[in-house]
Amino acid sequence: MKNDDTHITVILDRTGSMEAIRDDTIGGFNAFLRQQKAEPGFATLTLVQFDSQDPYEVVHPFKALAAVPELTRKTFVPRASTPLLDAMGRGINDLEKRLADLREEARPARVVMVIITDGQENASREFRKEQIQKMIQEKQEKSDWQFVFLSADLAAIDDALASGVHARSAMAFDKSSFGIAAVWGAASARIADYRAARTSDVSFTEEDRAQQDREKQRK
Repeated sequence: MKNDDTHITVILDRTGSMEAIRDDTIGGFNAFLRQQKAEPGFATLTLVQFDSQDPYEVVHPFKALAAVPELTRKTFVPRASTPLLDAMGRGINDLEKRLADLREEARPARVVMVIITDGQENASREFRKEQIQKMIQEKQEKSDWQFVFLSADLAAIDDALASGVHARSAMAFDKSSFGIAAVWGAASARIADYRAARTSDVSFTEEDRAQQDREKQRK
C-alpha cells in the first residue's frame, strides 16, 4: 500500500432538476478539481454521472488526478430522474473490484467517495436502502473509506445518514451560486486536509456549515 496515495470517486447527480444549477455545478466541480490538483501527493479520480437514462456512466475511470479534464456544458447535461441508490451501490462495487485488482503495493492508502445531489432517490431498480446501508458500514469499518454526502434536499441528507454516512461528513447546501461554490470549496478543503494527514477523516467544520446557514438567512 502506498501511504501517500489517495483515490477520490465523485458520484454526480445529472438529473433534470440539476438544470437550474448546471453552470454552478460545473464551476463548483472545476474549482474542486483545480484545488485537488494543486495539493501535494499523488491521487486518482473516478467521475461518475447518473440519471435514469444512464444510472451509472463512468466518465473518468480511476484516472490520475492531474489528467482529469474540467467539466463543460457538453460533458454535463442534466436529464431524467434520480436513481441515487443504484449509482451509490454500483459505485461502491465498482471501486471495490478496481482496488482488489490492484497489487497490494499499488492500492491507495486513502479512499474518499463524494456523492452530490439536489434531490431524493426516486428511480433505483437494482439496490435498496438496506443494501446500501450495509455496504457503506462495511467499507467504513473494515476499509476506512470516507463517504461524503452533499445535498440540497434535507430529506436526502436524512436518507444518507440512515444509510450509514456519518453526520460529520454530510452537509446540506443552498441551491444558489454561493451555496454551491461554498459546498464544493468546503469538500475540497476537508479532503485536502485528509490527503495531507492533517485530519483522520473527512469532517466538515462549524464554519463550513455556518457559510450555508448565512446564505439561507440572507434569503
